[in-house]
Amino acid sequence: MAMQSVMPTSEIPQPLAITMGDAAGIGPEIIAMAMRQEPQVMRGCFVAGDVETLRRAASVVTPPGRPALPIAVITTPEQVQSLPPRCMGVLQVADPLPLVPWGKVSKQAGAFAGQCVLWAADAALRGHIGALVTAPLHKEALSAAGAPYDAFPGHTEMLQYQAARHLGKTVHELPVRMMLANDELRTVLVSIHVSLRQAIEAVTFATVLETLSITHSALSRILGRAPRMGVAGLNPHAGEGGLFGREEMDLIAPAVRAAQAQGCLVSGPLAPDTVFMRARNTPDKPGEFDVVVAMYHDQGLIPVKYLGVEKGVNVTLGLPLVRTSPDHGTAFDIAGTGKADASSLLEAVRMARALSQDSVDY
Repeated sequence: MAMQSVMPTSEIPQPLAITMGDAAGIGPEIIAMAMRQEPQVMRGCFVAGDVETLRRAASVVTPPGRPALPIAVITTPEQVQSLPPRCMGVLQVADPLPLVPWGKVSKQAGAFAGQCVLWAADAALRGHIGALVTAPLHKEALSAAGAPYDAFPGHTEMLQYQAARHLGKTVHELPVRMMLANDELRTVLVSIHVSLRQAIEAVTFATVLETLSITHSALSRILGRAPRMGVAGLNPHAGEGGLFGREEMDLIAPAVRAAQAQGCLVSGPLAPDTVFMRARNTPDKPGEFDVVVAMYHDQGLIPVKYLGVEKGVNVTLGLPLVRTSPDHGTAFDIAGTGKADASSLLEAVRMARALSQDSVDY
């Protein structure tokens, strides 16, 4: 499809890349669906992915009797600024990917998804794009793809590695944290993709204090003020004074006091079975906290996802680039059916655009 200018490029934000995700999952079709449903939200966005996979996805979300979503092949991010509305720009980031079956683990799809992420991270670090939104990866496919992708449990670790290498640092010198957010609740995690046993071992004075520092810095820029942080305990009832474990007394509480001494507005450790309810923000009852710092992956993500994955957004804090993603996985069980919901992807695009207009150090 020939590209034509439809508005002055000065009116269009810096290009935003959406990585395709796993070709066997719902990533490609929710991108196509978002392009059809909300062209203004998706203005200035292009897909870092595979052209034929996106064409297949576009056909899946095309209503009967309606024309297919037009696709333009671009070779540079800037070319997306010349595309007409409701046109999906696709930048082929690697050799064409043979079409893979919907809903099945494929090492080829895993490798291609990894290539898309590394390409987009490099483009963001070099300033060629304003931000990146990542469609879902499948961790088993990523592992099956082999080196270098099998070294990364997920997006966060891959982006951390790429950013650290760009800055000439080790990954330990570039700590990052995952924040999951929706209209009612935000939560930041001390540890991410590790076993529960390893997650408990990861709760130290240093990691909790580091999480509080990263969260304070990032949310201060997002909110325009210091965030009110509530810290969840690790044990039931936050240890009940040492009856159910001493991590709160020996590790978490000292880190909270150290963060307070640095000027952070932080409370805790608080009982993990009530702190999320206290932080929940609704029109009828504003939350006590702007964010909850959770000790491990499921502790923090279950409450946010229970409120509705269609509005949740994953933000990586601590990177020298802006990265957001939808709050759901590849949904192999419905991939290729056109039943997937693009709402979370659209929210991720909105948040990425908002964050990219401010500092890039998130």
